Amino acid sequence: MSKISLIIEREYLTRVQKKSFILMTILSPVIMVVLIFAPIWLAQLSSDETRQIAIIDQTGLYKDIFQDSEEYQFTYTQGTIDQSAMRDGESQPYAYVIIKSNLLNDPSGMTIYSQKQITTSCELAIISQMEGFLKNEKLLSYNIPDIKRMIEESDINLQVDTIRLEEDGAETQTSSEMVMVIGMAMTLIIYMFLMLYGGQVMTSVMQEKTNRIVEVMVSSVKPFELMIGKIVSIGLVGLTQLGIWIIFLVGIFLSAGAYFSISGGVDPSQISDMTAVAGSMNGVDASQLTGNMGAMQEIQQLLGSIDITQLLICFVFFFIGGYILYASLFAAIGSAVDNESDTQQFMLPITFIIIFALYAGIFSAENPDGPLAMWCSMIPFTSPIVMMVRIPFGISMWELILSMVILYGSAIGLAWVAGRIYRVGILMYGKKPSYKEMIKWIRYKA
Repeated sequence: MSKISLIIEREYLTRVQKKSFILMTILSPVIMVVLIFAPIWLAQLSSDETRQIAIIDQTGLYKDIFQDSEEYQFTYTQGTIDQSAMRDGESQPYAYVIIKSNLLNDPSGMTIYSQKQITTSCELAIISQMEGFLKNEKLLSYNIPDIKRMIEESDINLQVDTIRLEEDGAETQTSSEMVMVIGMAMTLIIYMFLMLYGGQVMTSVMQEKTNRIVEVMVSSVKPFELMIGKIVSIGLVGLTQLGIWIIFLVGIFLSAGAYFSISGGVDPSQISDMTAVAGSMNGVDASQLTGNMGAMQEIQQLLGSIDITQLLICFVFFFIGGYILYASLFAAIGSAVDNESDTQQFMLPITFIIIFALYAGIFSAENPDGPLAMWCSMIPFTSPIVMMVRIPFGISMWELILSMVILYGSAIGLAWVAGRIYRVGILMYGKKPSYKEMIKWIRYKA
């Protein structure tokens, strides 16, 4: 046992002291935030150029229908499209809209021509404005007094609260969208960590085998102890990195809570006064700012409806179990091959299983109590990923315990099998083993 602890200590300290580990621990949250919000921000940016769209109305029924915007300017013109000018590259409108017939009688009577493929937003801007006008014309054709007002008043937007009844009779406001987002986030994190740190185990084992360092190490320590020490040390590195990120996120959440006073420490009248002043100074409606404060308070309340402690504990347990399971497989593969190209034969089935688990988790979010979610929560190769989607929705304690028992039993058994492969494969060079040969390694007596 002391030898395993020495291996764990050496591997752990070596990895956490690397500059790459420190940089990735610091930069990864920033990179993830950028990857999430950068596309949204870039999608909202619009070009300074205002695109010209020419309207050729051959019916004379649709003049002044289209309204200009910052992106598009509509001009009405007579005649037809100058195709020769378009072919010669002369300055032409971005698109032509030709209306050939009464669109109420012939919905296909409008065509959009362009030299380049128009964007979806341009097509939507044209079609939505025309559809809005045609809808009003259709309503007026019924000759019913105040029909537009009647239809507008008939539109009802329900605001329904979802309440979960606790075992003690207490009522807790919840949000299915919030629960789904949290479950999916946990699932993606476990998926990412299994692939990332499992791959590190395989790479580390393969490098030691290629460099012949392992031949010296196995002279003083058993191969199984060496494999377990490597798996545990890299797992601890992953938990360390994850713990730092959790502390970082909790710190941001608490700081934001203190900054925006969502903990209720500020009198509501003071909040109203401050938002009114801020709104008048910046030209923003104070009611909008107050509404944003209320939205943040609601988000905090919804987060409070989720048992974060249970979620984090289950996350750690399923992460450890899933990591041991897959890291054992990765260690066995790394010991059996001599180079990365040979790993593809053995990595492909494992990759398919992990990807299937991810998709099962995504679909289970829509039906967390369905047969797919239920069975994948019990299968050890998929349970770490799928179970994290179901836990925020609330599951029976017996399901949770049974899933963990199956997962850890399978992980321990698979670690033993991987150790049998590891002790033979780590000292074998120059031969690419097959599945049949690896099964023979398992049967070899010590």
